[in-house]
Amino acid sequence: MPTKNPRINITANEKLLTNITFIAEQEKKTVSLLAKELIEEALEKREDLYLSSIALSREEGDFKKISHEETWK
Repeated sequence: MPTKNPRINITANEKLLTNITFIAEQEKKTVSLLAKELIEEALEKREDLYLSSIALSREEGDFKKISHEETWK
């Protein structure tokens, strides 16, 4: 039965496959599920880095600073 979710086909070297397989067995998960979770974690980290860079650029601007208390009045 076809799945409704799109599939991604990747090629891994022996070392990567061995590592993913070992971790999947330890966590009692399939290799596919572990790979999906690792990709999601990597995307979240990249998103965090991107949003952090935006926040840092805004902090460096010459803007009027408002205290926390003033903000919530």
